[in-house]
Amino acid sequence: MSLKRGLIIFLLLTMGVSAVVIWSSLDKKALDVISSADWRIVSFALLAVFASWGCDAGRFCLVARSMGYKITFGRGLLLTWLLYFGCAVTPMQVGGGPFQVFVLYKRDGVPVGSGVAITLIRTLLSTFILSIAAPSAILLAPELLHGHKAVVGVFIYVLLLSVVVWTVFIFSVVHPETLRRLIGRFTLWLRRFKRLKRLPVLKIYRRLGQEMDSYSSNIRLMLGAGRRSFFGAVLLSVLQLMAIFSVLPILICALGLPVNYIQAISAQAMFMFILYFIPTPGASGVAEGGGAALFGLLVPWNLAGVTAIFWRFMTEYISIFLGCLVAIKLIGWGQAEKLIEGDDGDESERNDAA
Repeated sequence: MSLKRGLIIFLLLTMGVSAVVIWSSLDKKALDVISSADWRIVSFALLAVFASWGCDAGRFCLVARSMGYKITFGRGLLLTWLLYFGCAVTPMQVGGGPFQVFVLYKRDGVPVGSGVAITLIRTLLSTFILSIAAPSAILLAPELLHGHKAVVGVFIYVLLLSVVVWTVFIFSVVHPETLRRLIGRFTLWLRRFKRLKRLPVLKIYRRLGQEMDSYSSNIRLMLGAGRRSFFGAVLLSVLQLMAIFSVLPILICALGLPVNYIQAISAQAMFMFILYFIPTPGASGVAEGGGAALFGLLVPWNLAGVTAIFWRFMTEYISIFLGCLVAIKLIGWGQAEKLIEGDDGDESERNDAA
């Protein structure tokens, strides 16, 4: 998918679903509540977003340090915004990595293989923490399941995804070569399908092999000499999620509504974990519509839609906009297009650096 196409799909789905959500839920009573909201409290939600950015930037720095590289806090902040933008314009939220690897290589001299490992580990930290927090959320707030069959289905889905994520991770640490062979066989097996024959399967196979080797060696390095920085990154990952999860209860409080902090955190943990596996660019559409449905368990339905969209604005849209500016400034639109399409125009140089 091209950068332009991904951005168009993201904007259309986001605006379209947001319009439907607001039209179907908002009424005069909701407008009265919104007009009387305490906007001074909203400023604390913005502070929580800033804290989330700071923790994420610090996490980038510590993950890089655990591998023997040094990047500044400012660079970590730019990489954080780039991640948001890249994830917004690609399916399954996977597009942030190429942007970050490119900047790390061009601006900080980090070899491509190590850059891939840094960005991958950063994402995996959040995924693993959410894979624990999401199923645990029901233990903390079991009332979310009572009388809500849809939430029960979501919980089962989350539980299955958590098992898969941890199984693959443990397998990658204990038996990396076996996992590499399995992935290789699966990649080659895809050539049987006529529609996939045009794909550069051998190139994909080699790239996956390189990234698996880099991932395995850097995991061993982080858990060895770099374990202090690595565990610091784990701590910042937890703090980053807590900061971003605090935005929703603060917004509910600003509306003058009673808020159950544990319920709000639990609902978001399940929801955000699922968003990692949504195929639309940046999980657009699903995030707005699903957020409204889920937040309807926390606030009256006539306020659920606008709450979900404003929550999304605070936690995602601001970062995506800043990431777009950073991408244009540091990478350039044309180069960003090539990175998204998997051709950076400098393959030989990257392979030498790796």
